[in-house]
Amino acid sequence: MNETKQHIGKVILAGAGCGDPELITVKAARYLQQADVVLTDRLVSKDILDRYVSKDAEIIYVGKQCRRGYSTPQESINAYIAEYALQGKLVVRLKGGDVSIFSNILDELQTVVEHNIPYEIIPGVTAALGAASYAGIPLTGRGLSTAVRLLTSYKSDIVKDAYWKELSQTTDTLVFYMSSEKLGELVSSFRQHGISEDKLLAVVEQATTPLQNVTITNLYEFEERCCKKTFLSPSLVIIGKVVALHERFKWFSNVRSAEHYFKPLRHISLDSSNSNHEQKLVRC
Repeated sequence: MNETKQHIGKVILAGAGCGDPELITVKAARYLQQADVVLTDRLVSKDILDRYVSKDAEIIYVGKQCRRGYSTPQESINAYIAEYALQGKLVVRLKGGDVSIFSNILDELQTVVEHNIPYEIIPGVTAALGAASYAGIPLTGRGLSTAVRLLTSYKSDIVKDAYWKELSQTTDTLVFYMSSEKLGELVSSFRQHGISEDKLLAVVEQATTPLQNVTITNLYEFEERCCKKTFLSPSLVIIGKVVALHERFKWFSNVRSAEHYFKPLRHISLDSSNSNHEQKLVRC
């Protein structure tokens, strides 16, 4: 009895860059042109999808919205990856920024390895680099900072005082992802642990997009200047002496707008013929 050999496709885990569609790499763009299926995050410029993805390819939005609106469970994303690749298709899992920085790539790597699916990892311009460059803030500089730390929001009750003190006293530039909602708590913790007044805080909203806006403040003036401000997603926080360089080297215009560059997601039901998934997300 002859058995039909299963043809396995390939998965490309690729970073799209952090907003400006021209920040995508040549290699990622090439794979998008060849893809049968593109599983894309919300924080990917629509221009990238319009410019590079074939009209014959299927685009599925699998973004997350940080407790705001609809989000795709990671388990569903893993299922999409395995299902389409095992059908012999070239699947591009397109992530905003870089694939290795706060992106849940481990879950997806485990999925492809467990199913023996060939894969490649293609880096992208992460938000820290894009936001800093478009804000005119070199992340390192002689006499200001010789190292950079990439962090995400912390709950003050699970971080030891010794670590807060070390973060407050370091000369490293600190870059916080996904932390704008807890910014007041971050600032309070830094102040309680004696952060120097010559270290400034920058919030870069919607970095590298036409709607980028940069807010600069002293941490000890934060409550007065920013406590009632809501920062648009995505926002990146930079803390350190290098932030002062913004005024001298800013080159990209600020736009004070409440408009979202990355549109929110909404839920639609899948066709009843496809019973393997419970939901699909699309851009509004």
